[in-house]
Amino acid sequence: MIASLPMYDRPELRAETDRYWALIREELSARGIAAPEALRRGDAMLMPHWESADLILSQTCGFPYRARLHGRVDLVGTPDFGNEGCAPGYYRSILIARADDPRGDFAAFDGARIAFNDGLSQSGWAAPINHAAMHDIRLLPGVETGSHRASFLAVAEGRADLAAIDALTWSLISEFEDVSGVKVIGATDPTPALPYITAKGRGAGAIFAAVAAAIARLAPEDRARLRLRGIVTIPAEAYLAVPIPPAPDQIAQEN
Repeated sequence: MIASLPMYDRPELRAETDRYWALIREELSARGIAAPEALRRGDAMLMPHWESADLILSQTCGFPYRARLHGRVDLVGTPDFGNEGCAPGYYRSILIARADDPRGDFAAFDGARIAFNDGLSQSGWAAPINHAAMHDIRLLPGVETGSHRASFLAVAEGRADLAAIDALTWSLISEFEDVSGVKVIGATDPTPALPYITAKGRGAGAIFAAVAAAIARLAPEDRARLRLRGIVTIPAEAYLAVPIPPAPDQIAQEN
Protein backbone atom coordinates (compact mmCIF):
# COMPACT_ATOMS: atom_id res chain seq x y z
CA MET A 1 0.00 0.00 0.00
CA ILE A 2 1.22 3.49 -0.85
CA ALA A 3 0.22 6.85 0.62
CA SER A 4 2.04 10.14 0.14
CA LEU A 5 1.43 13.87 0.44
CA PRO A 6 4.53 15.10 -1.37
CA MET A 7 3.64 18.51 -2.72
CA TYR A 8 3.84 20.76 0.36
CA ASP A 9 5.74 18.48 2.73
CA ARG A 10 8.25 21.02 4.08
CA PRO A 11 10.43 19.92 7.03
CA GLU A 12 8.97 22.73 9.15
CA LEU A 13 5.49 21.22 8.72
CA ARG A 14 6.40 17.54 8.97
CA ALA A 15 4.72 17.05 12.37
CA GLU A 16 1.48 18.73 11.23
CA THR A 17 1.43 16.67 8.02
CA ASP A 18 1.96 13.46 9.95
CA ARG A 19 -0.89 14.28 12.32
CA TYR A 20 -3.10 15.02 9.31
CA TRP A 21 -2.23 11.64 7.79
CA ALA A 22 -2.85 9.82 11.09
CA LEU A 23 -6.40 11.21 11.13
CA ILE A 24 -6.97 10.30 7.48
CA ARG A 25 -5.76 6.77 8.24
CA GLU A 26 -8.16 6.49 11.18
CA GLU A 27 -11.06 7.64 9.03
CA LEU A 28 -10.09 5.24 6.24
CA SER A 29 -9.95 2.37 8.73
CA ALA A 30 -13.41 3.29 10.02
CA ARG A 31 -14.64 2.85 6.43
CA GLY A 32 -12.94 -0.51 6.00
CA ILE A 33 -10.03 0.81 3.92
CA ALA A 34 -6.56 -0.31 4.97
CA ALA A 35 -3.75 2.23 4.65
CA PRO A 36 -0.05 2.34 5.53
CA GLU A 37 0.93 3.65 8.93
CA ALA A 38 3.39 6.21 7.56
CA LEU A 39 3.47 8.43 4.51
CA ARG A 40 5.92 7.51 1.80
CA ARG A 41 8.69 10.07 1.44
CA GLY A 42 11.94 10.49 -0.44
CA ASP A 43 11.02 9.07 -3.86
CA ALA A 44 13.08 10.77 -6.56
CA MET A 45 10.31 10.02 -9.08
CA LEU A 46 6.64 10.30 -8.15
CA MET A 47 5.03 8.91 -11.31
CA PRO A 48 5.74 5.23 -10.47
CA HIS A 49 3.77 5.33 -7.26
CA TRP A 50 1.04 7.55 -8.73
CA GLU A 51 0.57 4.84 -11.37
CA SER A 52 0.76 1.94 -8.90
CA ALA A 53 -2.26 -0.30 -8.29
CA ASP A 54 -1.26 -0.13 -4.60
CA LEU A 55 -1.91 3.62 -4.34
CA ILE A 56 -4.33 4.53 -1.56
CA LEU A 57 -3.86 8.31 -1.57
CA SER A 58 -1.46 10.84 -3.01
CA GLN A 59 -1.46 14.36 -4.39
CA THR A 60 -0.49 15.00 -7.98
CA CYS A 61 -0.36 18.09 -10.20
CA GLY A 62 -2.98 19.05 -12.75
CA PHE A 63 -0.58 18.79 -15.70
CA PRO A 64 0.56 15.17 -15.13
CA TYR A 65 -3.06 14.31 -14.36
CA ARG A 66 -4.32 15.50 -17.74
CA ALA A 67 -1.20 14.42 -19.68
CA ARG A 68 -0.64 10.92 -18.21
CA LEU A 69 -2.87 9.93 -15.32
CA HIS A 70 -6.40 10.67 -16.54
CA GLY A 71 -8.23 7.38 -17.01
CA ARG A 72 -5.54 5.50 -15.09
CA VAL A 73 -6.31 6.83 -11.58
CA ASP A 74 -9.44 8.08 -9.83
CA LEU A 75 -9.79 11.64 -8.61
CA VAL A 76 -10.57 11.80 -4.89
CA GLY A 77 -10.99 15.55 -4.49
CA THR A 78 -9.01 18.76 -4.34
CA PRO A 79 -7.83 20.28 -1.07
CA ASP A 80 -8.76 23.92 -0.59
CA PHE A 81 -5.89 26.03 0.77
CA GLY A 82 -7.69 29.36 0.56
CA ASN A 83 -5.34 30.75 -2.08
CA GLU A 84 -5.82 34.48 -2.47
CA GLY A 85 -7.82 35.50 -5.54
CA CYS A 86 -8.88 31.90 -6.23
CA ALA A 87 -12.11 29.95 -5.87
CA PRO A 88 -12.08 27.04 -3.39
CA GLY A 89 -9.83 24.28 -4.72
CA TYR A 90 -8.13 26.57 -7.25
CA TYR A 91 -4.66 28.09 -7.25
CA ARG A 92 -2.36 30.24 -9.34
CA SER A 93 1.35 30.83 -9.86
CA ILE A 94 3.21 33.78 -8.38
CA LEU A 95 5.67 35.25 -10.87
CA ILE A 96 8.98 36.36 -9.38
CA ALA A 97 12.09 38.12 -10.68
CA ARG A 98 15.29 39.35 -9.06
CA ALA A 99 14.70 42.26 -6.73
CA ASP A 100 17.21 44.41 -8.65
CA ASP A 101 15.83 43.59 -12.12
CA PRO A 102 14.88 46.92 -13.71
CA ARG A 103 11.92 45.40 -15.52
CA GLY A 104 8.83 46.33 -13.58
CA ASP A 105 6.06 44.06 -14.83
CA PHE A 106 5.56 40.74 -16.55
CA ALA A 107 5.00 42.23 -20.01
CA ALA A 108 8.59 43.52 -20.00
CA PHE A 109 9.98 39.98 -19.79
CA ASP A 110 9.52 39.08 -23.45
CA GLY A 111 12.32 36.65 -24.36
CA ALA A 112 13.33 36.12 -20.72
CA ARG A 113 14.58 32.75 -19.49
CA ILE A 114 12.43 31.07 -16.89
CA ALA A 115 13.63 28.66 -14.21
CA PHE A 116 11.15 25.79 -13.98
CA ASN A 117 10.83 22.89 -11.62
CA ASP A 118 9.66 20.35 -14.19
CA GLY A 119 8.37 20.43 -17.75
CA LEU A 120 5.26 18.55 -16.58
CA SER A 121 4.44 21.07 -13.84
CA GLN A 122 1.24 23.10 -14.13
CA SER A 123 2.33 25.92 -11.82
CA GLY A 124 6.02 25.98 -12.73
CA TRP A 125 5.83 25.53 -16.50
CA ALA A 126 2.35 25.33 -18.07
CA ALA A 127 0.84 28.30 -16.19
CA PRO A 128 3.60 30.83 -17.01
CA ILE A 129 3.90 29.69 -20.64
CA ASN A 130 0.14 29.93 -21.13
CA HIS A 131 0.11 33.27 -19.30
CA ALA A 132 2.87 34.61 -21.55
CA ALA A 133 0.94 33.58 -24.67
CA MET A 134 -2.11 35.48 -23.39
CA HIS A 135 0.09 38.59 -23.06
CA ASP A 136 1.63 38.09 -26.51
CA ILE A 137 5.12 37.53 -25.16
CA ARG A 138 7.44 34.53 -25.25
CA LEU A 139 9.36 32.91 -22.42
CA LEU A 140 12.37 30.70 -23.05
CA PRO A 141 13.31 27.65 -20.98
CA GLY A 142 16.16 28.32 -18.59
CA VAL A 143 17.45 25.99 -15.91
CA GLU A 144 15.32 22.98 -14.94
CA THR A 145 15.60 22.97 -11.17
CA GLY A 146 13.60 20.00 -9.86
CA SER A 147 11.59 21.97 -7.28
CA HIS A 148 9.83 25.29 -6.74
CA ARG A 149 12.25 26.17 -3.95
CA ALA A 150 15.19 25.57 -6.28
CA SER A 151 13.54 27.78 -8.92
CA PHE A 152 13.17 30.55 -6.35
CA LEU A 153 16.86 30.20 -5.49
CA ALA A 154 17.83 30.21 -9.18
CA VAL A 155 16.16 33.60 -9.59
CA ALA A 156 17.51 35.00 -6.31
CA GLU A 157 21.04 33.92 -7.28
CA GLY A 158 20.82 35.38 -10.79
CA ARG A 159 20.77 32.07 -12.69
CA ALA A 160 17.38 32.81 -14.27
CA ASP A 161 15.34 35.90 -15.13
CA LEU A 162 12.12 34.74 -13.52
CA ALA A 163 10.18 31.79 -12.14
CA ALA A 164 6.56 30.84 -11.50
CA ILE A 165 5.92 29.48 -8.01
CA ASP A 166 2.81 27.64 -6.84
CA ALA A 167 0.89 30.14 -4.67
CA LEU A 168 0.87 27.94 -1.57
CA THR A 169 4.54 27.07 -2.01
CA TRP A 170 5.30 30.79 -2.33
CA SER A 171 3.39 31.48 0.90
CA LEU A 172 5.45 28.82 2.68
CA ILE A 173 8.75 30.04 1.20
CA SER A 174 7.86 33.56 2.30
CA GLU A 175 7.18 32.30 5.83
CA PHE A 176 10.28 30.18 6.29
CA GLU A 177 12.96 31.78 4.08
CA ASP A 178 14.49 35.14 3.18
CA VAL A 179 12.78 36.36 0.01
CA SER A 180 14.37 39.82 -0.07
CA GLY A 181 16.40 38.89 -3.17
CA VAL A 182 13.30 38.61 -5.36
CA LYS A 183 10.19 40.59 -6.18
CA VAL A 184 6.70 39.61 -7.30
CA ILE A 185 5.90 40.81 -10.82
CA GLY A 186 2.48 39.26 -11.28
CA ALA A 187 0.34 36.16 -11.01
CA THR A 188 -1.23 33.77 -13.49
CA ASP A 189 -4.94 33.11 -13.84
CA PRO A 190 -6.37 30.49 -11.44
CA THR A 191 -6.66 26.86 -12.49
CA PRO A 192 -7.80 23.74 -10.58
CA ALA A 193 -5.31 23.03 -7.82
CA LEU A 194 -3.36 19.85 -7.10
CA PRO A 195 -5.82 16.96 -6.69
CA TYR A 196 -5.77 13.98 -4.39
CA ILE A 197 -5.84 10.72 -6.35
CA THR A 198 -6.15 6.99 -5.72
CA ALA A 199 -5.71 3.87 -7.83
CA LYS A 200 -8.64 2.83 -10.02
CA GLY A 201 -11.36 1.07 -8.09
CA ARG A 202 -10.07 1.93 -4.61
CA GLY A 203 -13.26 3.70 -3.58
CA ALA A 204 -12.64 7.38 -4.27
CA GLY A 205 -15.94 8.46 -2.69
CA ALA A 206 -15.18 6.77 0.63
CA ILE A 207 -11.66 8.19 0.58
CA PHE A 208 -13.06 11.70 -0.03
CA ALA A 209 -15.34 11.27 2.98
CA ALA A 210 -12.40 10.08 5.10
CA VAL A 211 -10.26 13.08 4.12
CA ALA A 212 -13.12 15.52 4.76
CA ALA A 213 -13.71 14.01 8.20
CA ALA A 214 -9.98 14.14 8.98
CA ILE A 215 -9.80 17.82 8.06
CA ALA A 216 -12.79 18.52 10.32
CA ARG A 217 -11.02 16.73 13.19
CA LEU A 218 -7.64 18.37 12.64
CA ALA A 219 -6.61 20.77 15.39
CA PRO A 220 -7.26 24.40 14.37
CA GLU A 221 -3.59 25.27 14.78
CA ASP A 222 -2.58 22.41 12.46
CA ARG A 223 -5.15 23.48 9.86
CA ALA A 224 -3.83 27.02 10.06
CA ARG A 225 -0.20 25.93 9.70
CA LEU A 226 -1.06 23.73 6.71
CA ARG A 227 -3.38 26.45 5.26
CA LEU A 228 -5.98 23.69 4.90
CA ARG A 229 -9.61 24.86 4.59
CA GLY A 230 -11.33 21.70 3.34
CA ILE A 231 -11.68 19.44 0.31
CA VAL A 232 -13.86 20.06 -2.73
CA THR A 233 -14.93 18.16 -5.83
CA ILE A 234 -13.60 19.50 -9.14
CA PRO A 235 -14.60 17.44 -12.20
CA ALA A 236 -11.96 15.86 -14.40
CA GLU A 237 -13.23 18.01 -17.29
CA ALA A 238 -12.02 21.15 -15.52
CA TYR A 239 -8.48 19.75 -15.35
CA LEU A 240 -8.58 18.52 -18.94
CA ALA A 241 -9.74 21.93 -20.21
CA VAL A 242 -6.48 23.65 -19.20
CA PRO A 243 -4.27 24.16 -22.30
CA ILE A 244 -1.15 22.05 -22.67
CA PRO A 245 1.73 24.33 -23.74
CA PRO A 246 4.76 23.37 -25.83
CA ALA A 247 7.38 21.39 -23.92
CA PRO A 248 10.64 23.08 -22.88
CA ASP A 249 12.63 21.10 -25.45
CA GLN A 250 10.23 22.11 -28.21
CA ILE A 251 10.54 25.81 -27.39
CA ALA A 252 14.33 25.49 -27.10
CA GLN A 253 14.56 23.90 -30.55
CA GLU A 254 12.53 26.72 -32.08
CA ASN A 255 14.93 29.39 -30.80
